[in-house]
Formats: sequence, structure tokens, C-alpha cells
Amino acid sequence: MVASKKPIEAEVSLYDFTELVFYVNGKKIVDGGIDPRTTLAVYLRDKLKLFGTKIGCNEGGCGACVVMISDMDPVTEKIRHYSANSCLTPVCAVFGKAVTTVEGLGSTVQKKLHPIQERLSIAHGSQCGFCTPGFVMAMYALLRTNPTPTEKDVDEALQGNLCRCTGYRPILEAFYSFTKNGLAKAPTKKDEMNGFCALGENCCKNQKAVPERAEKAKLSTFDQCSTYDPTQELIFPPELKLGEYHKRSFALTFGGVTWFQPTSLTELLRLKREHPHARLISGNSELAVELKFRFIELPLAINPKQVAELREHRVEEDGIYMGLGLSLTEMKDILTEYIEEYDVKKTAVFRSVCAMLHYFAGKHVRNMASVAGNIATASPISDLNPIWMASRAKLHLVSEERGTRTVTIDEKFFVAYRRTVIQPDEVIIAITIPFSGPTEHFRAYKQAQRREDDIAIVTSAFSADVDPDTKTIRHLRFAFGGMAPTTKLSTKAVTGVEGRKWNRELLDDMIVKIQEEFSLPPGVPGGMSRYRQALTMSFFFKYFTFVAHQLQIPGFEHFGIDERIGEPQLEGYQSTQIYADVPEGQPDHDAVGRPVMHQSGEKHVTGEAVYSFDVDVANMLHAALVTSPKAKGRIEYVDITEALELPGVVGYADHTDVPGSLLISHGQVPVFAKDEVSYHCQPIGVIVATDHETARRAANLVKVSIIAEEAIVTIEQAVAAKSFHWPAGHRIHSSLLKGDKVIETDWSKYDKIVKGEVKMGGQEHFYFETINCTAIPHENQEMEVIASTQGVSDCQIDVATALGFPMHKVVARVRRLGGGFGGKESCVGLFASITAVAANKLRKPVKFVLERFDDMAITGTRHPFSFKYKAALNNDNKLAGMEVHLFSNGGFAMELSKGVMERAVTHIDNVYNIENSNIYGRICKTNLASNTAFRGFGGPQGMFATETIMNHLAEQFNLNLNDFRKLNMYNEGDCTPFGMHLNQCNIRRCWDECLQLSDFDKRKTEIDALNKSSRYRKRGIYAVPTKFGIGFGFKQLNQAGALIHIYTDGTVLISYAGCEMGQGLHTKIIQIASRCLGVPIELIHVHETTTDKVPNQSPTAASVGSDLNGLAVQDACVKLSERLKPYKEKNPDGKWKDWVYACYVDRVSLSATGFGIIHHEPIDYNNGRGAELYGYCVYGVAVTEVEVDCLSGDHHVIRSDIVMDIGDSLNPAVDIGQIEGAFIQGYGLFTMEEIKIRPDGTRLTRGPGNYKIPSADDVPRHFNVKLLKGSSNNRGIFSSKAVGEPPLFLGVSALFAIKEAIKSYREDHGLTEYFTLDSPATAERIRMLCEDKITAKIPELPEKHTFSPWIADI
Repeated sequence: MVASKKPIEAEVSLYDFTELVFYVNGKKIVDGGIDPRTTLAVYLRDKLKLFGTKIGCNEGGCGACVVMISDMDPVTEKIRHYSANSCLTPVCAVFGKAVTTVEGLGSTVQKKLHPIQERLSIAHGSQCGFCTPGFVMAMYALLRTNPTPTEKDVDEALQGNLCRCTGYRPILEAFYSFTKNGLAKAPTKKDEMNGFCALGENCCKNQKAVPERAEKAKLSTFDQCSTYDPTQELIFPPELKLGEYHKRSFALTFGGVTWFQPTSLTELLRLKREHPHARLISGNSELAVELKFRFIELPLAINPKQVAELREHRVEEDGIYMGLGLSLTEMKDILTEYIEEYDVKKTAVFRSVCAMLHYFAGKHVRNMASVAGNIATASPISDLNPIWMASRAKLHLVSEERGTRTVTIDEKFFVAYRRTVIQPDEVIIAITIPFSGPTEHFRAYKQAQRREDDIAIVTSAFSADVDPDTKTIRHLRFAFGGMAPTTKLSTKAVTGVEGRKWNRELLDDMIVKIQEEFSLPPGVPGGMSRYRQALTMSFFFKYFTFVAHQLQIPGFEHFGIDERIGEPQLEGYQSTQIYADVPEGQPDHDAVGRPVMHQSGEKHVTGEAVYSFDVDVANMLHAALVTSPKAKGRIEYVDITEALELPGVVGYADHTDVPGSLLISHGQVPVFAKDEVSYHCQPIGVIVATDHETARRAANLVKVSIIAEEAIVTIEQAVAAKSFHWPAGHRIHSSLLKGDKVIETDWSKYDKIVKGEVKMGGQEHFYFETINCTAIPHENQEMEVIASTQGVSDCQIDVATALGFPMHKVVARVRRLGGGFGGKESCVGLFASITAVAANKLRKPVKFVLERFDDMAITGTRHPFSFKYKAALNNDNKLAGMEVHLFSNGGFAMELSKGVMERAVTHIDNVYNIENSNIYGRICKTNLASNTAFRGFGGPQGMFATETIMNHLAEQFNLNLNDFRKLNMYNEGDCTPFGMHLNQCNIRRCWDECLQLSDFDKRKTEIDALNKSSRYRKRGIYAVPTKFGIGFGFKQLNQAGALIHIYTDGTVLISYAGCEMGQGLHTKIIQIASRCLGVPIELIHVHETTTDKVPNQSPTAASVGSDLNGLAVQDACVKLSERLKPYKEKNPDGKWKDWVYACYVDRVSLSATGFGIIHHEPIDYNNGRGAELYGYCVYGVAVTEVEVDCLSGDHHVIRSDIVMDIGDSLNPAVDIGQIEGAFIQGYGLFTMEEIKIRPDGTRLTRGPGNYKIPSADDVPRHFNVKLLKGSSNNRGIFSSKAVGEPPLFLGVSALFAIKEAIKSYREDHGLTEYFTLDSPATAERIRMLCEDKITAKIPELPEKHTFSPWIADI
């Protein structure tokens, strides 16, 4: 029988198991018909319908997909528990293992939460909730391994988990409560009773009179929470243990793809001989991305992780033999044991490996990946390969034909880009990591865009054997990654160093030689040529100084240089959240002002919160886009022949299938490109198939030919070509508020004048739930659309327009969003229209989910801006005149760019009273995806220009910065340049309280003293104020509706014109209704946002969600209360349900609509005349302290203090969460988030692999937020203020604190003139502004026209 089978089937049949067997949450799964390319995440969601596991990126970079895997070690027979990215893990790789998902921990339905879920929800640790299951599972895996972890253990466990909403503080506090330190400095209720307060002597209880509303300093306590009991956890499945599945071989073939999982080295070698080009899969971190986004062929894969021989480790004469079946985490743990066992002089290499592994990818990747994969893929920016080269580590290779050989990882090992000396039939079985010699000094260094879970920009390792007595060099070796197509060992710079002294002459000589050997041309792939060269020399300087210090050579003290890459020695995490308690005597049922948990908080932590991403409709088809490979050009042809032949493909749609208008979004955006394309990845057509992956593979098979044309990409190019949207531009002239004539500033009258330019980059929204939509066709030209959108009515309009349907036949709905931040305000209509066109053509439900890779390319970003400014002071240092020209990069269609520019020009004043202002704004039309709304909507860009100007003025004329800014701040009743009078202007109160809260003056003095003694590590501290106008810039959007039903059991259902996207809007609306109706929140429910309940909805944006919708709900509640009033009077001793039922019996309607509007007066931007545009303003101030490594450009945020004026908070927990999250999002905007686009318009930043948002490691170690007390807003619902957008700009305090640190370094090097720091303040910008002898050795870039840069400055 065997002989008659196909060869591959014959091989498969010889294995112990030919069906996939594993357990999920205690349930056995057996499947013999699964495509081996399928990931565990897809299998869990699509096959098992376990939607708690989310998919955020499909490249292991966000952590939303984290699960726990349990198995038995084939060598030790011990049960192991570890976290893993299920989006990277092939489902076949969990054969014989047990998988635990968030559904296996606890459930709100069963009313039983796991202690992790309980504490995270109590801590208000979720907002949109999409990332939350991943955090829960990361912490769960840690506790299963270590029930009493340290705070450092928690920090490491969360590497690889990102959150875009919370700012991480509540997540960290919840998880730190499980540590050995108990509640991790978080006060318990008992602490508060005993007088604990984070404010210390400034506690309100220490004041002479106790105020009416006491202040609290913590939102959450954990003393009433369940303790963690590891004995109550789910046991490892006995069948897997008794059946010894960890020793069983497994093979499966399906759909032309075969998976082998051998258990012996002999069988592994046979497979490699028979199939030399088969891919060996360990962590799958690189192959999964290639499969997903490059659509490589994978006919055969081999998983060697169950081969016991590859998991050995032992001590040998020259080092540690480490089997490469061990994961990176296991390697680090084993090396750590040897470090503790052996003399410190022998373990220098081990320590460098462990230090580098701490920041190698994320924890969940390290748990699965091995060093073998890292070596074999031969990445030129590998973190570890320079260490292997500098230490001369030995690699043990074996093949069936030639046996075993050992090769040294030296200058001959990497032969070309992504190629090594390893032969196709060879298997890497082990590496010998050498002991360091008694006089050897070994160090490794790395610099990345973000410290945690990021690939290196440059990585390096250095080894020197120096005679401690004579200081003579016996050998010197060093290698760099990121400086060539391969990891490169120095061969030229080290020539002739043996016998030389370790002295300054050597240092100076080596710096020159390194620059010569590791020079990079302009426009080199990866860009940053000058910075990368600077890092090579800076790293050597760090290393040289370290060795000199070890050798006690005079004149080379440590200088404050960070020795090496490694685990940070950060201060313990501390935070306060200071807010006013509700007034004494407020009824218990009145929830307004209380820190009520997010309505979906417990559903977030259990994975039971349902998103449109999770919609699963019967007979549903799946769509994938065919997009343009060029940014500009004419479509020559589109060939779909090969795609339609792929099994599972159902059809294709393009512009010819649009029955209505091809142009949507107010006639600006084509549903599909026709004849020409205007930006990279513009949709041309859509493939529809029976599943998501088939649709994507088919879309990749479509052949698209574009006759390329030259694209306009940058603001500079657009200005030169006079390519603008809204050619008239925008103007603000403050002089028109006093007369009919524009008054230009007479600059000749002033002695104190500055002028300059500054740029601010864009920002990717990085909402965790990518844009998705399900379109369901119904009878009679009806279309139901379920979409992840902030604007259901806009989505409805776009779909109706594209289909040619009347609006009442199209219903758009959404329950909750996995984040939005403005990115789902107007963009979603395009994808909803595409999906609806396909569904209408095929008359089947169609689901469309954008991969992160495509979402980031197509949807647009925050607008990049460029500013040219001129400003003058009078003799009293008051702002006399300011002229600013603003240019934004709007992309190919204007979309929301007009509104963004309008908010930018109305926030250019920030908090400062300027005697005469003339502001001009232009929107550049470029061949980029249309840039769109983003939290702040132009405000942060305008205020960034202003704070730059104020900084420039203060430095230019030697003014005390804080005194100068306070001198020029608005007072009550002042008028802005755009015509708004400021009532209840609390900026000065916020300023004073924040400076006091942060102890600014004392810390500034201490930092100045520290900087004088610290040569290469500098600190900076900076205060930044903000003012943010509340309301849509478009008058008709400032309205909202509501529909409230009261049922006969007394329960209340609210429908209103707002979307829940993590900002707690549903929670606040329920609180408002609880006060208005006089009922507890448990009786009130919000189901979803939909156009068939409330029509003509404005997008949930502009921070007015609670203002507008709160008024609408209040209006409806007042109507209902009036109807109930007679029954309350008639039966005063009755209860709510009695009154409601009496109403019903008397046939009185228990349903009411409500309507709300807020103030707006339009500005004449054509002529520049202002008006009372916004209803009110929100004020705030932040103080941030940073520490900068001036040799690498790296920085840490030490502490941030924020005071926000948000009126009487509707919900302090929600509002403080919004402040913290917005601040960290702003911090990312101004420091590390960098959009990279090639000069031809091709977008490079398309996922977490190369676009970095802040991680938990980046947040301030001391983080204090205070809500300004006694600030009732007479224009807000229940005296509250908006909170979503205003705090974001305060993140710029980190940028300016970094600038202060750079300034100190420059002054040390004789550079005292003013310098500009563009945003973002990346490590590259920081280092290149820290000019010194090293940067002076690097040639300047040639003229722009002489080379093509790798990245365009958009």
C-alpha cells in the first residue's frame, strides 16, 4: 500500500500521528484537514469561534493575540507554561500541547473572574479593550510560571504587549499588585483610613479647613480583591502526559502543504537530505510575515523543536554548549544560572548575550524563537550576530551525508545578504558560547527606535584582551550590524592594534578608522546614514571608556556613560490620580462624578466584548483589495485571470460594478481607481472568496500594470508645484476684530525679533482593531452595514451614494470600536462602500478586514505640517506681533484637511495673548493617501509651532522661560486672534498648580547641577501649557439626538448619536441618565450605535461626545421625568418600577427622543475675520523630566506631572484614563512615531515592525495626574468639560525637555546659538543635534538634487 502512495504521503504515513491533536481550554481538538500555513490565531477565531483572542498586526508586534501554551519538555519531562503570539504560531506547532485563551480564565456570564481579570477591571485598565485579552494572557502565563513575581518580572512579561489607549499606568498597577511587594505602593482602603496620601504634607486633610469635596489620590485599591491561588488553575491534560505526546512524531499534509514534526535528530537529518530547501520553523517570527505579506510558497515545513538532542546544554572546556532547539527565553535563563555559578571574569560574553536578549523582540517571541533561526536568516541588523562574531562563537552543524562540522562565526561566515556558509542539507544543532578570558573586556551595544521589542538601527559587540599591567592590547575585535548587507566584523580598523597601548592616541586613531571602514553613502537602504555612522563611533567611544575605566587609566573616568545595552535600572513605579470626591450627601443612585468602571470593563478582560471585527454571519464571504503598486500613474491593465482560477475565489468587483456614484466622501474619493491612480495602495478592485486568506492570496495574483508618473510627495514639492487643495487658503487677522483693515506688524518698531522654520511629522493612528466592515444585502434594495466606524451616518451616506440607494434603505451600525482616535471618522466609508458593492453584486454577506499592513498604507495619518514664523516682543517682553505660515500635507483628496487646518490656525495662539497676529494656512495636495482626522485635529500642530516660537524668543533674548510665558498668558475675558473671548480661563491656575505639584523650581536647580557633572548623560525638565477649543469647526455637526425607552420592569435602554471607542462615552451617558432619571446605573443599558434609531448623526469626534449626547439624553430624560412626575406625586412611597408601570397602565408613552446642540459661530477664513467659534476651552499643563544619552540619542522619561481643567468630572476614572492615554499618545507623536515614505510615494511604515508606538517601558516612572478642583463649567453637561483630545499636546513636554538636555550638551561643546528641534525627536535627531568631535568627522549630506534619499521628508 505504501508504494502506491505519492512520496510525500508515504513519508507522512510513517509518523505517529497524521492528525493534529491538541487541547484548548481543557477541550480536546482533533483535526486532520487543516492547512499547515494556518496560524493558531486564525484557527482559534475561525474554526473554534473563540473571539477573545484578537489579531492586531499579524506580525507578533502588538500582543493582542497572546495565548498561553503548556507542554512537556522532551528532555526534563517537566510541564512548561509560556506565552506566545498566536498570530505567528502555526496551529500545527501546538500538536500535543495545551492552549489556554482568555475564555479559559473567567466569564461575566458565569459571574466568575480570574484574579487577573478582576484586578485589571477594578484598576480601570482597559479603554477600547481590544488589547486587553493579550495583556491578561501575558500576565497569566507569568503567574503560572512564577506565582510571586517581582515588578521587573512583570515588566518583562509585558514586553511585546502594546496599548494605544490607557497610557499603561492602570495596567501596570493592576499587575504589580501580584508582586512580592504586595500592592506595589498602591494604597489600600486601610491606608487611606490611616491617613495615607500621595500628596504627603500637601494632603487636603492637613489643611486648616476640610473642603466640601475631599480630594482623593488613587482611583483603585486592591485589598478587597481575590488572592491568586495557583492550585485552582486548569491542570495539564492527563491524556497528553500519559500518552507522551511530547515524544510523538507528527506529520500532516493538506492543500499541497506538508508539515513534519520529527522527534529524533536522525529523522530530522533525513528530512533535510530529502528536502534540502524545506523551511525549518521554530518561532516562525520571520517566515510568518513572509507568508502573510509576501505570499511566498511553502510546500514543506519542518518543526525541529521536539527533537530532544537539540535541547541539550552543557559546560565544555571553552564555553557553554547550547542546543538550538532551546528558545531564546530558555537560553537566557540557562545563561543566567551559569553567570551566577561562574567567576565574573569568565561570563562577560554570557552577560552581554543576556543583556541583549532582554530587548530582543518581545517576550512572547522569545518564548518561541531560537537562536538558530536568527543566525540562519542572516539578518544584517541581528542583535546577537555581532556578539557571536566578536566572541568567535562556534556553530555546530550536521548533515546526514557529511556528518558534523564546527564553524566559527567570523568574517567568513556571512557570505552575502541573507546568506551564510550553512549548506541546504545542514541543520544547526548547537552553538558554543565562549567563556571570556581573565583579561578580556566584552560589551555589546544597540540602538533602536524604541528600546523594547524593536529591531536595531545599529547593533555592535566589542572584545579586547588587554594586559592589565602594561595596558597593551593582545587582541581587539568588534562587529557591527546595520552597517552593511551583512553583519560585519572589522578587518581594517583593527589591523595593527596588537601591541598598542590602550590610550587616547588609540581612541583618536580608531575613531577615524571606524569612520573610514564603516562609512555609508547618502541614500543607503534604511536611511539615517550619518546617524548610523555616528553610532559606530559612539559605541566604540563608550566601549573604550568602559575598558579604560576598568584598567584604571587616569583621565578616563566613567563620565556617566551608559555601559551597555541591558535591563534598565529604573526607579520603582509611582503614580497618583488626584480628583475630587462627590459632594457629601449626593444620593447613592446618582453616579455622576463617581469613578465608575467602564461599562464594558469586565467584558474586555474576559474577551467577551464583541467588536465588528468578530462578526460572523452565516454564508459570509470575505474580501481582499487589489491595490496600486505606484503612487501616481495611469492604469494600463488589470489581469484577474489567475486569481479567479484559485479554488475558493467567488468573484471580483471594480469600478464597473459600482451602481451609484463612483465618487463618495462629498464627491472627493473614488470607491475604486478608474484610469489613473493617485496614491500608493489605492484600491483598484476587490477579490471575494470563501475565506480571508484565500481572498488575500488571490488578490496578490492579480496583475496590475501602472504607467508611472512623477509623484508629488512632500510639502516642499507641493509648494514648488503650487499644488494645493482649497487654493484660497486660510487666514486669521486679529486686527479685523477691531476694525475693517488688516494691520501688518511693523517689524521696524521692535528690537526683539525672531524668525525661523520648524517641521512636525505625521502620526499613524494605530488603533488596535483595524478597519473592518460586514455588508449584508437584504430584500428590496436594503443593505445592512456593520462597521468599525466613528461616524455611522457618514458610513451610511457613502454606502448609499455608491450603491445609488436611498438612505432609508441603508442601515449602518456599530457596537464598540477597538480604538479610533479620528482614524475611523471619515475613512471607513470607503471600505464600507467597497464591501457593499461586492455584497450587492454577489447578493451574499461579505466581510472585509484590512490587514494592519494595508490599513497603514491606505487610510491616511495625522497631517504633517511645516511652519515659517516671525515674532516680535515689545520692551516689556510682551508678544507684540506674530506672523506664521502653515503648510499641511493633505494627501490626494482634501477630505477633512480643511477642518484640520482651521483648527490649527485657531490654536496657533495656544495660551498666549498676542497684540497682533497674522496667520496663513495652505493645504498641500500630494500623492499620498488622504490624511485625515487624528486626536487633536490640527490643534497640536498649531500649538507646537507656538511653543517653538516661545522657546526661540526666550533663548534668543535670555529670558526666564517660565516667567516669560506666564507674563504673556491669557487672563479672564481676553480675546483670541480668532475672535473668541475666554470665559472661565483657568490656564494660570493650572500653570501654578502644576509647577507646585512637580516641584519644578527645585528639580530644575538639581538638574542644572547634575548636568554640570554628567558629561554624556543629560537631563531636561520642561513645562508646557495647552488650551483647546471644544466643538466641531463645522456648525451643523454640533448637534446630537437620543432615543430612550423605559420598559415595564423599570429598565432603561438608551440609543444615541455616539460611538463607544474606548473613551467611556457609554459609561458617561449611563451616569448622566442615572442622575436625570434618579435610578441606579444597573437599570440602564446602551446596546449599540445605529442609524435606524437615531438619524443624521455627527461623527463621535471633536471631544464633544459627552457634551452633545449628554444634552440630548438629558433632554429625553426631562421629557420622561415630566411624564412620570404625576405618578410620583400620586404615590410618593412607591418605587421606580411602580411609577413606570402606572404610566404604562395609563397609556402614557415611556419612550422619548432628545436633542442637543452646543454653541458655534463661524469664522470667515477667506478674509480672516474671527468669531466666537468654540463654546469653551479646556486648559492643562504638564511638566516632564527626561534623561538623554547624548552619545546614542536614546532617552528615558523620568517623571511627568499633569494638571487638567476638565470642570466637574463626570467620571474621574474615565477622565484620568483619557488624560494619561492622550498624554502617552502625544509623547509618541513628538518623540518616536515616524512615518517613513520613499521619494516615489511608497509607504514603508506598515506595521509595528517598523512603526513604533510607546510601550510600557516608555511611560514615566513617576506619573501624577491632578484634576483642577473647583472648576465648574457653566457651558457643559453637569458642569463638566470635554477631555478626549486636549491632553494630547502635553506630550510635547517630553520633546522640549529633550531639547533642554541637548542644549546642555551643546553648551558643553561650545555651541550656544539657538537650534531647532523638529518633531518627532527621534534618537537620530537627538544624536545628530548633540554635535561633538564624533559628528564632526562624518561628512555632511551632499546637495538634495545629487542623490535620492531613502526617506522623503513629507
